[in-house]
Amino acid sequence: MYRSNNPFSVFIWSVFLLSSHAFAQNPIIRNQFTADPSARVFGDRIYIFPSHDILAEEGKGRIGWFCMEDYHVFSSENLTDWMDHGTIIQQTKVDWVNPDSYSMWAPDCIEKNGKYYFYFPSTPNKTITEDKGFCIGVAISDKPEGPYVPESKPIKGVRGIDPNVFIDHDGQAYLYWSQGHIYAARLKDNMLELDSEVKILEDLPTKGLKEGPFVFERHGIYYLTYPHVAEKTERLEYAISDNPLGPFKFKGVIMDESPTGCWTNHHSIIQFKNQWYLFYHHNDYSPDFDKARSVRADTLHFNADGTIQKVKPTLRGIGISDATKEIQIDRYSRLDSFGASTAFLDSLNTFKGWRLKLNKPEAWVQYNTVDFGSKLLKSVVLKVKSSTGGTLEVRSKGINGMLLSRVIVPESDNWKEIKAPLVKSESNIENLFIQLKSNSEIEIDWVRFE
Repeated sequence: MYRSNNPFSVFIWSVFLLSSHAFAQNPIIRNQFTADPSARVFGDRIYIFPSHDILAEEGKGRIGWFCMEDYHVFSSENLTDWMDHGTIIQQTKVDWVNPDSYSMWAPDCIEKNGKYYFYFPSTPNKTITEDKGFCIGVAISDKPEGPYVPESKPIKGVRGIDPNVFIDHDGQAYLYWSQGHIYAARLKDNMLELDSEVKILEDLPTKGLKEGPFVFERHGIYYLTYPHVAEKTERLEYAISDNPLGPFKFKGVIMDESPTGCWTNHHSIIQFKNQWYLFYHHNDYSPDFDKARSVRADTLHFNADGTIQKVKPTLRGIGISDATKEIQIDRYSRLDSFGASTAFLDSLNTFKGWRLKLNKPEAWVQYNTVDFGSKLLKSVVLKVKSSTGGTLEVRSKGINGMLLSRVIVPESDNWKEIKAPLVKSESNIENLFIQLKSNSEIEIDWVRFE
């Protein structure tokens, strides 16, 4: 159970939260806690509109529970470099929101006629209703990164959480949300009012919590995707229809329950540059407290009949890594499970990231899709630590691939940057492979080519 005097809470105010950029690999946002990602393609960039987990403390939220006071927006043009555009909405600056609620839960954003509509749930103040529960409001901007101006009142006739908006080919917009059931209704052209009766989406699994709807269309099939507690924690499921309002037929599971017991998952699905992606969350930076989560992303694929192939979560994530920038090798694609492992660099400040440990001869790690570029690279730099010293081999293409460098790691109990010449230079996009070639133990923070 989380307690406010846990030393883990100290790092939330670290300098890492002040950074304006986050970098690739999972989790993709690495400067703060983020959850419930709504990913959208606007122009030639992906924008992510997540909720923003913070750690509750006395007088600030409910200790041991979800705590969220604002929203940020992030964007990328290459799936690798993510920019934090800063805060776009705060609970103290929305007329209808209780300013002490800390309940700015999962949002969504959509573009229509050059305007960007940001939908978000929260607990209303008593000027709106005396009833308990959530309302859903809208903020409007001329740009996806903001600034956003919130409407003074929430959407009339909507009570619940997890808003999602889908605009069909004919321009008709639909609002989906959850509160015990999953609900749907048409929106008026102003995107601020309902234009139909509220409909409960039936024919979905009846046992266990369903929430977080996200609807999209592909090849004439409308996909209703949602988290569902079928057993103990949420898994991602989907149903299909030939109509945005259903009826929907349950088809299967997109992602299984978390193997480490993270209770929630919440997602979005988009196509970007001819590839489909699943954005979701996990408690990577907070393994002992699953109310502090982090956004992830992995590729998603369809079968010929339109059904969705199950997505297996990865650490490598998405995007192409630049060989000349620091590659976090601990976010691996494949790993020798008998002689390689990862751990936090600093358990009290997990935003510092992870380290890789190789401790058996021939232990290895593979990191896919590294862009070595077209220029001649001459050396490799590794940030390493080893109390024994030892030897590493750096290869491309795999365990039997081209040898790029043999690196002699000196004995040291402190982290050191070691540079070694390349015996051959790789070009274009290849997989990176590092193997321990000595009877020793070596830890690696990152690797970079020059």
